[in-house]
Amino acid sequence: MTTIAVVSAGLSEPSSTRLLADRLAASAVAAIEQGRTGVTRSATTRSVVRGTPTELAREGTRVVHVDLRPLAHEITDAMLTGFQAPALAAATAAVVEADALVFVSPIFTAGMSGLAKSFLDVMDKDALADMPVLLGATGGTARHSLALEHAMRPVFAYLRAAVVPTGVFAATDDWGTQGDQAALDGRIRRAGTDLAWAIGASRRSPQEADALPEVQDFASLLGGLGH
Repeated sequence: MTTIAVVSAGLSEPSSTRLLADRLAASAVAAIEQGRTGVTRSATTRSVVRGTPTELAREGTRVVHVDLRPLAHEITDAMLTGFQAPALAAATAAVVEADALVFVSPIFTAGMSGLAKSFLDVMDKDALADMPVLLGATGGTARHSLALEHAMRPVFAYLRAAVVPTGVFAATDDWGTQGDQAALDGRIRRAGTDLAWAIGASRRSPQEADALPEVQDFASLLGGLGH
């Protein structure tokens, strides 16, 4: 079964960032299933529990959602201490074990959000090596659209991820008129097709959580200070 991890770094509820992430994942699932069966299928999503990895299975494809907003405090703690609390550890494991990643962030000050970048910073530097990745971003105006290329893509290149050519930026206007929505739909379909192709061509071997370095819990480390 193909597993796609979907990371959304939206800060509001409801979030246009999460909406774009859902649509990108649905497009990728539809492209994967079409490649397997030769029949176009409409992919659907459902509401999920916030803050924990949750999944949606559709035939041979599984989508695991990771929302970063409820993990903000744990991400900050991990940045300061180097240790991940259980919910954050489950989220990073869900990403590491996936076959592909959809990563969507709002754009602030010409770059991805601090929450999105910090989540990547607390992961192992080799965790995304060769991982097929589809990037998405949201912002108030189309003036932020190049942040996908000059701010987000270089980070994933540093992590040696296999980022697909088509990234999708959605400005506020893209959710408005019918014409703008049609253009956005086209970009989403192309991006989903790109990710499906990248998954089929991927040389990545899914990593098991047990294969990652074992981290001693913070309480045990503190306990050793008294000896």
